[in-house]
Amino acid sequence: MDIKNRLVLVTGAGRGIGRLMAEKLIELQADLILVSRDASHTKDLEEKAVAAGLKAVSFGADLGDRKSVEELISKLEQYDIDIVFNNAGIQVTYRSDVFDTPWEDYELSFRVNTIAPMMICYSLFPKMKARGFGRIINTTSGIAGEPQQGPYSASKAGLDKVTADLSRLIEDEDILIFLTDPGWCRTDLGGPMAPNDPASAVNGCIAGALAKKGKNGMIIHAQDYADLTLEQTVEKIEAVV
Repeated sequence: MDIKNRLVLVTGAGRGIGRLMAEKLIELQADLILVSRDASHTKDLEEKAVAAGLKAVSFGADLGDRKSVEELISKLEQYDIDIVFNNAGIQVTYRSDVFDTPWEDYELSFRVNTIAPMMICYSLFPKMKARGFGRIINTTSGIAGEPQQGPYSASKAGLDKVTADLSRLIEDEDILIFLTDPGWCRTDLGGPMAPNDPASAVNGCIAGALAKKGKNGMIIHAQDYADLTLEQTVEKIEAVV
């Protein structure tokens, strides 16, 4: 599917995989709304998009702060957004002593990784249904079996569940909702020991937006497609029933 001049929202666009996704979306000639903790973090991407003849705007938001999220959503509601990449996330301190995990670790993790993306979905999904078109891609994680990272894995599991549930509200509209797992990548979040270059996740992370069909609520494991072109990745996703 051609997404030229489709309006695309990318959260967490200031660094890591989110920045790489935004750069790829500029290549695909999509118009962009770029969200990071500070709007200055994506100004260069915004300028690059505009120089390419595209529309782009940057917003700053702290997704761990309710007021900041509500202010962001108020801004987003002024646009007819076609595609949403809820990519932003947080991974709190690795707790070697699991039983010393503080309340605040869970609270912050759920605010950023679960509540903020779903509030964005709840705001934009009805407009997508009314227009009969939309793509929502929420970034999850394959992390499991590590109680030391309980807040992160639990908050991502929560996102998985509410994303799958949201997909059940789709009727005959041209709307697709996916989860993407980038894999363990060498980003600020993943750390230097991760085995995967973040660039290896880009095709898998954005392919759902280009798919004309697919299994709503499915998880796209980006590393499964690391050796494929974007076009091949889209074909693989469309073939899942």
